[in-house]
Amino acid sequence: MAKITVAYIPYNTDVGFLRIKQQYIDIDHWRTAFFIHVYASMWVLFAGFTQFSSWLLKNKPRLHRALGYIYVADVLLITGPAGLIMGFYANGGLWSRVAFVLLAILWMFFTALALIKAKQKKFKAHRNYMIRSYALTLSALTLRAWKYAITNTMALPPMDVYRVVAWVGWVGNLAVAEWMIFRQKKISLHKKRDFDNMFKTPL
Repeated sequence: MAKITVAYIPYNTDVGFLRIKQQYIDIDHWRTAFFIHVYASMWVLFAGFTQFSSWLLKNKPRLHRALGYIYVADVLLITGPAGLIMGFYANGGLWSRVAFVLLAILWMFFTALALIKAKQKKFKAHRNYMIRSYALTLSALTLRAWKYAITNTMALPPMDVYRVVAWVGWVGNLAVAEWMIFRQKKISLHKKRDFDNMFKTPL
């Protein structure tokens, strides 16, 4: 991601992804949203990653909270809205646009709920929504990974590839996130059941 971001500095409009978006480059709000999204992406990836560090939570709780607020502010005020604007101009027609708009909405929705649950001190729910939120953050990486895998294994037209990765790039991540949450709940239930059984066993 760092390599991709650097390619657009300083404010290059004829490199990488922008080469296939020249029809939109003169639209002020799209161009602004694109560069905001690109420049802020590294921060949101890093800040979100730190939120799953048990060591940081235990030993540096203030830093954990500070980075959490940076992540939430970045998603809700910067990269999320920018991604939503970009979604309406996505390549691949309506199918792709729906995918990216829905991605941006869910990303902001899960992030907002993570913040709300933290404020309510419902930390299990907070963690679950953070898992969902960060799974969608990682779509920045998985979308590119899927694109690379598909273009190197199938002979599909470029726009068809884009329509596919527009969905699998984040739906797959969200499915994995839900599996992780379900698995953790199952483990917690088993531990609780085993603990309760300790007191039910006759001496």
